[in-house]
Amino acid sequence: MSAQQRPESRADWQALADSLTFESRAFIDDDFAAAASGETFESRNPATGELLAEVASCDAPDAERAVAAGRAAFAAGGWSRLAPGKRKKILLRLAELMEAHKDELALLDTLDMGKPIGSSLGDMAGAIACLRYNAEAIDKVFGEVAPTGEESLALVLREPLGVVASIVPWNFPLMMTAWKIAPALAAGNSVILKPSEKSPLSALRLAQLAQQAGLPRGVFQVLPGFGHTVGKALALSMEVDCLSFTGSTATGKQLMQYAGQSNLKRVYLECGGKSPNLIFADCKNLDRVAKHAAAAIFHNQGEVCIAGSRLLVENSIREAFVDKVLAAAETMQPGDPLDPDSFMGAIVDETQHRRILDYIRQGVEAGARLRTGGQALSGPGLFIPPTVFDGVTPAMAIGREEVFGPVLSVFGFDSEEEAIELANDSVYGLAAGLWSQDIDRIMRVTRRLHSGQVFVNNWAGGDQTVPFGGVKQSGNGRDKSMHSLQEYSELKTVWMALST
Repeated sequence: MSAQQRPESRADWQALADSLTFESRAFIDDDFAAAASGETFESRNPATGELLAEVASCDAPDAERAVAAGRAAFAAGGWSRLAPGKRKKILLRLAELMEAHKDELALLDTLDMGKPIGSSLGDMAGAIACLRYNAEAIDKVFGEVAPTGEESLALVLREPLGVVASIVPWNFPLMMTAWKIAPALAAGNSVILKPSEKSPLSALRLAQLAQQAGLPRGVFQVLPGFGHTVGKALALSMEVDCLSFTGSTATGKQLMQYAGQSNLKRVYLECGGKSPNLIFADCKNLDRVAKHAAAAIFHNQGEVCIAGSRLLVENSIREAFVDKVLAAAETMQPGDPLDPDSFMGAIVDETQHRRILDYIRQGVEAGARLRTGGQALSGPGLFIPPTVFDGVTPAMAIGREEVFGPVLSVFGFDSEEEAIELANDSVYGLAAGLWSQDIDRIMRVTRRLHSGQVFVNNWAGGDQTVPFGGVKQSGNGRDKSMHSLQEYSELKTVWMALST
C-alpha cells in the first residue's frame, strides 16, 4: 500500500497496523524520555490480547519536571504572549499534520482501546475540526471597555491562566484530547496532557506532531501513567492553575478535593451520565426512531458518557417499540475493529469487561427482563453483544448507575409528567433525548429536563459551535464552542485615572 493510498479493507488496515512503530516514552520539556522511575505499563489490543507497547508510567517526579517546564515556558512568553495570529498559524499547522496522519491516528485509537476503525475515523474528523475551530477563534476573542466618566478609562482584559493540566478518558482518546487542549493552547496556556493508561498511544503520536508543528518548548507535554500517581501529582501541584477532566464522577470529586488541598486551582469537569431517551407515542416513523435509540446506547460499545442508556417509552407503544429496538440491535453486533463494516468493537480491557458483565448479572437477579444479549462472546478478545433489559425500575442498579457498556434499560410511562419525573430521577444530568411531533410538548419537556443538553428528534447532534457538558453530578465545565475557549482565560480589570 503506497503512502498516498487510503486503507479501505480490513486487510489494508491490518497492513498499516503491521507497519506502525509506537512511541511509548513520555514527552517532557520538548524531549521524549522514560519515566524517572523507569517504570512502564502494558498497552494491549483488547480485540486480540496482543501487547502493543510498554509505556512509560509517569509519577510525581515526572509531573514536577513537566510543571516546571510548563511554568518556565509560560513565563518566557514565547507562546503566552505570542500574537494571536501567530498562535493561530501554528495550531492550524498542527491540524494539517493531523489531517495528513489521520489514518494512523485513528488506527492507534482502534488498536489501543478496541473501537471500530470507522468510529475512530469519525473521531479524527472531530478532533481536527476542534483544532481548526479554536485556532480560527483565537483572534476573535475581545476584551471590553467599560462605560465610565471622562475622568477614567476601564479595560477588561482576557489573559491566559498559566499551566493547564488536562486529564482525558479512554473512550474517545484523541477527540477528547482535542476538546481539552485546543482551547487551552489557543488561549495561550502551557498544557500538560495525561492520557488514560488504557489508551495513551495516540496522545504520544500527537506530541510528535505538535513538536513538528512548531509549538515552543514546554508549551505542550504528555505524561502517560495512572490517575493515582501522575494524575494526583498534577492535581495537587501548587503550580498548576487549571485542571480539566473528563471521566467518572467519583474521580471528578476526588480532583476537586485535591484542588482545595492545594492552590484552589480551577477545575472543569465532564463526568458520568445515565442519560434518558424519551419516546412519546406521537413520534413519527418508529422504525427509524428505534434505530437511533439503539445506536444511542450501542455506539462505541456503549462506552460513551452521553449514551442513551435509559430508554423511556410511552406504554401504549412500548412492546412494539422495544421489538423494533431489538431488531435494530441485531444489526449492531460486535465485529473485528479493523473491519470498516463493524458497528461495535471490543471492550477496552478486562476490568471494564468484568464490570459490564457484573451489572448484567445484577439486572437479572433484580428481576429485570433480559430481552437480548447478556453473555460475553466466546473466543479471543473482549466482546459483549448489545444487551437489552425491559421492565427496569429506578431502584435497580442497571437503571440507576452508569454501566459504561452496551446495556440498555427500558422503562415505561403513561403520562408526560411521569416521563419527566423518571428522566430527572438521577444524580446525573449530562444529556437527554426527546422524540415527539408535538411542538408544545417539546417546549414544555425540554425546559423541565435537568440536563446540560437535550437532543430533540435526534441523539448526540451538535458541532463545534455548541457547548458540551452537564449539570448535577455530571460536572460543571463546558467543552467546545467559544464558551470553552473563554474558560481557559482570566479576566483582568484595568482602571485608569485620567487627567481632566
